[in-house]
Amino acid sequence: MSQSVGAHSWVHERRAHALPLGQVASWGLFGSFTYAACQWAMLVVLAKLGSTEMLGQFALGFAIAAPVFLLTSLSLREVLSTDARDAHAFGDYLALRVIGVFAGLLAIGAVTCVVGYRWETKLVILLVGGVKAIEAVSDVLYGLMQKHERMDLIAGSIVLRGLLSVVALGAGVYLSGSLVWGLVLVSAAWAVVLITYDFPRGARLLESNVRPRWTRADLARLAWLSLPLGITAMMISLRATIPRYFVERYRGEQELGVFVAMAYLMIVGGTAVNALGQSASARLATYYAEGDRASARHLLSGLVGVGLVLGAVGVAVAFLWGGEVLTVLYRPEYAEHVEAFVLIMGAAAISYVASALGFAVTAARCFRAQTVLFAGVTAVALLACATLIPGRGLVGAGQASVVTWIANLLGIGALHLYALRHPTKSVTGDRHLDAREAEQ
Repeated sequence: MSQSVGAHSWVHERRAHALPLGQVASWGLFGSFTYAACQWAMLVVLAKLGSTEMLGQFALGFAIAAPVFLLTSLSLREVLSTDARDAHAFGDYLALRVIGVFAGLLAIGAVTCVVGYRWETKLVILLVGGVKAIEAVSDVLYGLMQKHERMDLIAGSIVLRGLLSVVALGAGVYLSGSLVWGLVLVSAAWAVVLITYDFPRGARLLESNVRPRWTRADLARLAWLSLPLGITAMMISLRATIPRYFVERYRGEQELGVFVAMAYLMIVGGTAVNALGQSASARLATYYAEGDRASARHLLSGLVGVGLVLGAVGVAVAFLWGGEVLTVLYRPEYAEHVEAFVLIMGAAAISYVASALGFAVTAARCFRAQTVLFAGVTAVALLACATLIPGRGLVGAGQASVVTWIANLLGIGALHLYALRHPTKSVTGDRHLDAREAEQ
């Protein structure tokens, strides 16, 4: 009985010192929207100062690097931010992330040796890998900040990274006419933010130095816990990037650039849903840990409602003014693909609702079942892309995206119902938690 009371006291203490959820969410929205706007501005910079081919190289680099780093990163930010029982020290998360970063860089290096792209494209892929490596270290520090519901600190970091990204990429491309030098400057800018902003603020939250903790048994246990989410994150990334592989293969880097420019507008609504979901994830995890299903359901209903409204607005804008939007944001040749644009925004609407449910499933600490789910969704994406893109081009890519997200929504909805009916008894391991309490 005393052990149970001790475990719940940590949860109550965190809730007692928590900021109002509206304040947490507002900071999350501000930071995420600013960052997403800067990421979109990077695409505009490449579209205006460079070419659709350069934009295609940029997209291909991220399509290859992102799934690799999502796998090796093991979704430690999500595991850390929802670790309501403090089953692992932050040093465990940081040490495991450092190992993952080196593994990711080695994997991307191996890919560039195998693939048959031009040398410049290979160099872009390697540089994108460097950018993702720096981002991965910042990301685990964001998990610490998110656990303490300090979304204001995360907002400050990602705003700095976003603004510096646009300036660095624009300066590099404008002065050299090369995407390579633009990515070199972006990497340098992100490293400066990591060293001068992220690490110092993480240390203040810990009230000690931020350093890895190299305890083999704890790292192995954390890796085993997080591995399903890492695989799931990779599958989620592949779900988004598989169409890019097929478009590049059958339509070339130029049409890939057009597709990515249109698809990135999905981020407008997705950023809001993700920011709200990340802001609410720690609170949702606390509700699930306490068995407060009513509060969890109320909070989740709000997330789903936001996703539905944003999705409906996006589809309406694409249907009514899609050509004008693409012309103003990019160039007139992008407006030739309005039909594909409408389909992409339809897929976006479905994705917003599915993402909201995904945060709830993760907050409920339902990890391993997600691996099976997203393996199935990835298989659906492969089949849909292989069937629709070769003959229908970008319209087929849009149709494949709709099919994929419908499968995703149905699966994550069923998994959420299962998680509610079969609550996990501390996926982090009550056995280890009780051992820590006994020592204290």
